[in-house]
Amino acid sequence: MNVLPPSILQSPQEHPRFIEQAVCPSLDFARILLIKDKFGIDDYLAKNIKGLSKQEAAANRNSYKKNICIDMLRQGYHKSFSELFTLIQKWNALREAAGPGSAIWQQKSLEEQPDKLDQLYHFLTRAEAAQRAGHYEEVYDNQLNLACCFNDPEDKWLRNYFYEQCFNTAQLVKIDGEKRKAQAHANMGLINEEQGHVMKAAEHYEAFYQLTEGLTWKDETGHTYNSLACEHLWRIYTLLADKMLENKEHQQAIKTLIKALKMAKEGGDKKMEGEAEYCLSLAYHFAGEQETALSVLNTSVKIFTELCDSAGLGRAYAAITKILASQRKADETIKYLEEFMKTAEDAHLSQGLVDACVLLGNFYNEKGNYNKAFEYFSQASEAARTSNNLALVDETKTYCGIAKAHKLMVAFNSHIEAEDPISLKYLLAWKENGSDMCADPLTVELDTETSASKPL
Repeated sequence: MNVLPPSILQSPQEHPRFIEQAVCPSLDFARILLIKDKFGIDDYLAKNIKGLSKQEAAANRNSYKKNICIDMLRQGYHKSFSELFTLIQKWNALREAAGPGSAIWQQKSLEEQPDKLDQLYHFLTRAEAAQRAGHYEEVYDNQLNLACCFNDPEDKWLRNYFYEQCFNTAQLVKIDGEKRKAQAHANMGLINEEQGHVMKAAEHYEAFYQLTEGLTWKDETGHTYNSLACEHLWRIYTLLADKMLENKEHQQAIKTLIKALKMAKEGGDKKMEGEAEYCLSLAYHFAGEQETALSVLNTSVKIFTELCDSAGLGRAYAAITKILASQRKADETIKYLEEFMKTAEDAHLSQGLVDACVLLGNFYNEKGNYNKAFEYFSQASEAARTSNNLALVDETKTYCGIAKAHKLMVAFNSHIEAEDPISLKYLLAWKENGSDMCADPLTVELDTETSASKPL
């Protein structure tokens, strides 16, 4: 169970683009000759029987996989053939292990997907040719292109296989200032993080950081490698700290989150820095260091305010409210929340305004001031309507309903506790007219008499 917000701990969905992905040309040598069923073969033979060579006849009888394998062997790419054959066997083994009814069981096998076989043929043979020539940087680039080809969820095992091959090859490249080695560490870090091997991922990210420190290498999106390394280290240190907090290792978590904050600042991303400050404040709070926690939270509030980050402000002010409430500082709590409300109004942050009003409403609701709570919940509901967020509107309506029920409960309980005829009349009148509040019984009686005296 996460102690820190799951949204902060979420791993990236994609690997960074370190190279422009090469396009695999269509393999006409086999695709044109591939005929997939008996009727197709008969049709082809009827039209072309006179000019059919032995090779063409064999190609028409063979599967696309077999044609590709034969071509690899003809051209002397024995290593590529062996690797392709091993990958197909691995896919079949994974399918058998998963069994009927599994997702992989419903998919086509690798040998039945010509487009993927094309990619494998093209880049495996290019990598083998480069390896023979001792050009390991080209071997790496072809393996990396293969890893980038297989991004679909069902192909993740293939992607990971080629990233591992890239990592091994990168150790042999000597002419690029260890640029490819840095890329390989980043990709292996992401694979390990995805698989839950957090410590191993941290080791790869630290190596990525050390190899890129002070350098200006950039990925295809324009981000420097070092800023990516800082981002990965911030996230993985935060994830490690989350495990420590879960195990009540508060001081160790604080040290780790200070390292995460350092990475966030060095990475130059203010959003990341604000989140790092926020997570560090929670660690101080759990460690019982409330004043330090408040100080760090105030820093995160400043950053989120500069960024107009409603979600960040909402979380930070909620944490401040919790700490101040635990210290029984009611006036200070109200002051902070009203400041949040004003900030949200000034910056036209509808989500922030809703959060501020809900926090104020909850504060007054817990204090038993239900009229004030209802007032703020109503403001939250109004702000939610302007945002056109139906889920938020429904949520704020629920808060309004809770405050209304509490208001009614006070009046109802007072009449029950009085135990006199007048109070009983109040309750009976309320029961009959079904209004939100207990009505004055004299007024109800007068209304009843008046309506009874009217002619039909």
